[in-house]
Amino acid sequence: MTVTDPIADMLTRIRNAIMARHDTVLVPSSKTKLAIARILKKEGFITDYVVLKGKPQREIKINLRYDDENKPMLSGLERVSKPGLRVYVGREEIPRLYGGMGIAIVSTSSGVMSGQQAWRKRIGGELLCYVW
Repeated sequence: MTVTDPIADMLTRIRNAIMARHDTVLVPSSKTKLAIARILKKEGFITDYVVLKGKPQREIKINLRYDDENKPMLSGLERVSKPGLRVYVGREEIPRLYGGMGIAIVSTSSGVMSGQQAWRKRIGGELLCYVW
């Protein structure tokens, strides 16, 4: 089955796994999804991710992170730029979520990075999603 928006599919799989209190979630692999998983790990929203080599396609195994009270570190994921409506932002327009508690993930000419990194490098790009 073809997926028209693979990034939204990844975010939905993570959101569903968190609601079901799963420890891990499997997502079909791509370069963009690996970059998003790298950012989520760097920002502390997930514990780790591993690329599993499978027969038809590689998969990313994402280990979700919970605190001591079994509350997830990820409380929200929202897709912004969609295949039907792309959203681009300049450096000045990169949003700050919840006073810096959340992040925006931006696809720039220098690769996929958090909104704060893009702001520091003085570049804009396609606003992929919000994570908080």
